[in-house]
Amino acid sequence: MLVTFQSTAAPDVVMSKSLTHYLLGIIGKHTALYGVVTTDELPGAIAALESAIRDESVGKSPLDGLHHAPHGHDDDGRDGLRQRAVPLLDMLKAAESVGADIVWGL
Repeated sequence: MLVTFQSTAAPDVVMSKSLTHYLLGIIGKHTALYGVVTTDELPGAIAALESAIRDESVGKSPLDGLHHAPHGHDDDGRDGLRQRAVPLLDMLKAAESVGADIVWGL
């Protein structure tokens, strides 16, 4: 299942439900079918996501359990939080710069 994040400040960001749950947990939002990150919440959300990306660089990827490689592939799943979170992080920063909210839904 895919989740779409939308804001007037940036193009839509679409990601898997499992990654969405993980990233929303990092920024302190409850996962639901839909929701919003308000302009007041943006600075804290950006700081939390950037901190998680920095923390990952010193240890094992927290996303290992979210990776589902096709059968027969030897990919170890370490795409990393940075690579997977950057589209949402960029949207958060763009929304903050213009004072826009971000909404998400299935």
